[in-house]
Amino acid sequence: MLASPEVHTYLGGPRPRDELEREMSGVPERWPGSLVVDLDGAMIGQILLRRATGHRRPAAVGKADLGYLFLPRAWGLGYAAEACAAALGWFDGVLPGEPVVLTTQTANLGSMRLAAKLGFTEVERFQAWDAEQWLGLRSPVAPSTRARPFL
Repeated sequence: MLASPEVHTYLGGPRPRDELEREMSGVPERWPGSLVVDLDGAMIGQILLRRATGHRRPAAVGKADLGYLFLPRAWGLGYAAEACAAALGWFDGVLPGEPVVLTTQTANLGSMRLAAKLGFTEVERFQAWDAEQWLGLRSPVAPSTRARPFL
């Protein structure tokens, strides 16, 4: 996935496979907020939810940042929307009331549609990596205030 020209069209281009194989360990490390999306036992994507501590845009700093990569064979089939919605649902349960940001190139129409479907709204547009970028914010989901029945 990291060597795919299609996957990295809007991410600065792919990295050479031999370079990736030299740099990556044979056994994946545990990384909180890194989720694998599988279909019938095969990895089709990855979702990252991490704190945006070093983000280029002040509006994003300190907020949770959603990122995702999917193999081209999984594009347009709803897997990204389903997986990202599930990840955001999990996040809302763990950190209720926390806002989430997402950055994508405006030229990445599929990612722009996904951001809208997930409830992100535009905060700003800016230039970076020789392209127009879009920063969206998903407002915090209020913690549940439903009364619990007394037993």
